[in-house]
Amino acid sequence: MNYLVKYLLHIVYSCFLIIFALLLLPVIVIALIIVPKFRAGFFQKLGFYYLNLPQKKKTIWIHAVSVGEVNAVESLVKETKSKFQECNVVISTVTKTGHEVAKKKLSDVVDAIVYFPFDFNFSVFSALTAIRPSLVVIAETEIWPNFSFMVNAKKIPLMIVNGRISPHSYRGYRKFSFFFRDILSNYSSILMQTESDKERIIDIGAPEEKVEVMGNLKFNFSNILDKEKIAAFRQELHLVDKKLMIAGSTHKGEDEVVLDVFASLREEIPSLKLLLAPRHPERFLQVEDLVAQLGISYGFRSKNDTFENKDIILLDTVGELGKMYSLCEIAFIGGSFSNTGGHNPLEASIYNKPVISGPDVFNFKDIYQILTADGAACIVGDKKEFYNKALELLSNKIVYRQACDSCKMVFDKNTGALEYALNKMEMFL
Repeated sequence: MNYLVKYLLHIVYSCFLIIFALLLLPVIVIALIIVPKFRAGFFQKLGFYYLNLPQKKKTIWIHAVSVGEVNAVESLVKETKSKFQECNVVISTVTKTGHEVAKKKLSDVVDAIVYFPFDFNFSVFSALTAIRPSLVVIAETEIWPNFSFMVNAKKIPLMIVNGRISPHSYRGYRKFSFFFRDILSNYSSILMQTESDKERIIDIGAPEEKVEVMGNLKFNFSNILDKEKIAAFRQELHLVDKKLMIAGSTHKGEDEVVLDVFASLREEIPSLKLLLAPRHPERFLQVEDLVAQLGISYGFRSKNDTFENKDIILLDTVGELGKMYSLCEIAFIGGSFSNTGGHNPLEASIYNKPVISGPDVFNFKDIYQILTADGAACIVGDKKEFYNKALELLSNKIVYRQACDSCKMVFDKNTGALEYALNKMEMFL
């Protein structure tokens, strides 16, 4: 009876998806023509996969939707390839930027990098036929009904790792718990980041016996620059005897705040420089206009400009923000003044850099609770508080050292998620 309910939901959902796609076909065609990022991997997403994986090996398929998820699973992917050397490892993404970062970071590690299929039956069937996974691992709670149904029907173990459910997403999912209950039963194991995430996904309908807390993969970083490389990097960008503030993953409306605070800070700390990294590449030109209005010298990372004769550098490249945090004294993490929910502060904290964020950090609420409780991060309510906290950190050596030490202590206390996930994966191979 249970399977019959699942099958009926599968049919209804599939029909709805096709009808919806047909109704939106004119919009989809126009978007494909005028928006390049929509064209990225389009035919592969439809199901046209041409892979040449060794037939005799098992294949582990790891899915990471975009840049943040790719960065989160980077260490998992590398350790998976090292631990299960007899297996092929395939990583998939949805977005163009995620795909580019995966290629940059993991092309020499994995056996294939592909786009995740659209959730049509034919697309999923084609992907499963081409990849032939023995285990599918989904990062951070990507729930695709047809995909999970068909993977389960083929008796392929399906896992969620590093799962999280934000309060906002939880409210939406909960309204349709009758639908998600059967979908989540398709998963073999659901590993969530925190107890709160575990409780939310069980309340949505996940089988309690399949849900565990693994911790957060984002506390596991690979390819961290050592002290010698950081020193060389600082010299390369002419940051010796200068202080650097980084504003990472900024959204519309936040760049103005950052630039105003930076201009005020420079009056107190003339040696201060700024690296500004907008979240979305399509905003680079808009942000450049804002920077130009300040009348302060600026340059571009893509042009290899340095802080020798530039006060602001716009980070207009993809995949470099993480290592840039190694150079700064303090980091502002964007998406926190724009009601976006914030972005991952740990990319800065791993280098023992104090973090400042606005009040909207619900996407990383649990991480910020850990960081702020130990003094490794500070959440500010407005531009004035941002300025005051930044000035305190940059001018008070005792306060600054305490914040840096707190960052190290947080990472010392929050390790083990990577090993937990790998051990669970081993059980299904």
